[in-house]
Amino acid sequence: MLKIFNKQIVLCCLATVLMTSGLMTANAQNSKDKEIKNAAKTAAKATAALDELMKIPANSIPESLLKDAKAIAVFPNVIKAAFGLGGSGGKGLISRRTKSGWSAPAVFKLASGSAGFQIGASSTDFVMLFMTDGSLKNLLEDKFEIGGEASAAAGPVGRTAKASTDAQLKAAILSYSRSKGIFAGISLTGAVISPDNDANQALYSFNAKELLTGENKVSLDSIPPATKMFQETVTRHAK
Repeated sequence: MLKIFNKQIVLCCLATVLMTSGLMTANAQNSKDKEIKNAAKTAAKATAALDELMKIPANSIPESLLKDAKAIAVFPNVIKAAFGLGGSGGKGLISRRTKSGWSAPAVFKLASGSAGFQIGASSTDFVMLFMTDGSLKNLLEDKFEIGGEASAAAGPVGRTAKASTDAQLKAAILSYSRSKGIFAGISLTGAVISPDNDANQALYSFNAKELLTGENKVSLDSIPPATKMFQETVTRHAK
């Protein structure tokens, strides 16, 4: 009788373990699916924002700067209300130029830094051009504050970069913003960029540092549909 009772206990324990394991697997899959879905939404917004910014050549990012950029970041629909000190203002995508083309886009977060960086509108699209190897290296850190580790300047607007100031020519990062249809260069000094590796792991099974090291961890034809459109749009505008 005792043996039968003990056997029942063992079977109950095994059933509990299997059920718990199944629930954990299902929850993990649901979490991954959610991250991919959110990344796809961010990518769609970033793609639309970049296309909109480049629509009118006379009032867009100079092509010569796009062609010289080491990496391009787009943070769409950054919300002022969510941009308090230390808070995350929004998410965006960053793609790096490699020998074979623009890399699989990594997901990053934009937040205010120690200086309490603030945006001036309820919803703003930001574009950043990383112009130096040093600024690109900063992206491989857990997080970095613009202006602290890398100099930044409001980027020039127009067909060419001939009218660039000395500060713009020397800046490691050139930044732009678009709010309520108005596009202009803007200094993002004080903003903090950090990787969203939950999203990156869900999308690629790699973190941002692995994606942006310059080696194609994810081949161009293996970039998932969630972020492929953004990579293609960057390629089109910054060949």
